[in-house]
Amino acid sequence: MQRVCFLLKVRQDRLAEYRERHAAVWPDMLDALTATGWRNYSLFLRDDGLLVGYLETDDFQAALDGMEATEVNARWQREMAPFFEALDGARPDEAMKPLTEVFHLA
Repeated sequence: MQRVCFLLKVRQDRLAEYRERHAAVWPDMLDALTATGWRNYSLFLRDDGLLVGYLETDDFQAALDGMEATEVNARWQREMAPFFEALDGARPDEAMKPLTEVFHLA
């Protein structure tokens, strides 16, 4: 199992709406994440917009590729892109670069 952590930056003026959107994630998006191997997936949002994501999966690249093949992910990424800073033309899911784990207490 891979544990994956990543950082993104949510725009200050969109924090409240970002929280609202994630309080009501589309059921078909939740189903797609589960079906493609995303487990124990959490997002943490700091008041300055720093977003920390954490998930567990058997194969992160396979999980990303699985979501890439779904129509619901394409819709979700289009809707979420305006919430983020510094995507440089990438979708939010393309900007999720895993951090290197340096310590883990099991």
